[in-house]
Amino acid sequence: MNRFTAVCLALLLAFGCTVTAFAADSGSYGAYSHVVIVGIDGAGRFIRQAHTPNFDRLFKDGAVDYTARTETKTDSGPNWGAMLTGASFLKTKMENGTVSSVQRTSDTKYPSVFNVVRQAMPDSALASYVNWNAINYGIIETDIGVEEVNITDDNALTDAICAYFDAGNTPTLFFVQLDSVDGAGHSYGSGSTEYFAAIETADGYLGRIFDALERNDMLDDTLLIVAADHGHKLRGGHGRFSMRETNTTIAVRGKTVISGGTMDKCTRTRDVAAIALYALGVERPDSMTSRVPANVFVDVRGERRAIYKDPFDAVTSALAWIVTLCTAWI
Repeated sequence: MNRFTAVCLALLLAFGCTVTAFAADSGSYGAYSHVVIVGIDGAGRFIRQAHTPNFDRLFKDGAVDYTARTETKTDSGPNWGAMLTGASFLKTKMENGTVSSVQRTSDTKYPSVFNVVRQAMPDSALASYVNWNAINYGIIETDIGVEEVNITDDNALTDAICAYFDAGNTPTLFFVQLDSVDGAGHSYGSGSTEYFAAIETADGYLGRIFDALERNDMLDDTLLIVAADHGHKLRGGHGRFSMRETNTTIAVRGKTVISGGTMDKCTRTRDVAAIALYALGVERPDSMTSRVPANVFVDVRGERRAIYKDPFDAVTSALAWIVTLCTAWI
């Protein structure tokens, strides 16, 4: 692909997202009592290439996108931050170092989805079970009554998650972050058998979480989202602009989700926030630039990206996409 073609495609993607039609009167808005988000750190687009029987059975009637775009910096802090605040890391300043060292409280210009749900539904049960404790320290506010659990072993973490649901808890919003795939990506790279084995193990954890929801009669009223924050280079690592790092997976399952939906080409990690709040019927704050993509809900054609709120991010994202297209073979 020559550079002129890459520039044209990037500009079309950046500005085409601002003119997508949106169905305002939607039966999907507020159709769910629960949203469960399972994050698989470092899995990128590669879930598609691994043996994942649980993911396949969960989303055979769901909407799946393996080419969603990450933030322009393909690290965990920027992308989990964007996923949970619906805003660019260029605005929130969420990077690996800051989310690990700066505690987040409710006094913030960029509230997380947990904070937004808490304001809209003061009595709701909210929980976040993660392996990487920076999420519960520097991304999700620590003073809004979220049950925050940090366990640095994915198997033990999954045990705790299943026990939580088996104890009769029915949270409005529940977030999970599994970390072992990212560790394998760093150690072995995204072309290794060890990396794909780690994805397959994570798929087992996903299956156990889903089964816990099913046996506790939560599925009918739950929107399930599985998302990866970024991918990995062939030989390991991330943080740059290659397709292996910037293409990632977002999958959605629920009673009003399009069976076989593939989402539109403007989908980004930050759009998880918009999808979750839309399902719960909670209005997004002005701080968010996330959107509900097309081909997710049966009655939503797609929503405009409000790039006027953050034009610097729009330009930066377009330039980053040009670099990605010019290095697509890496």
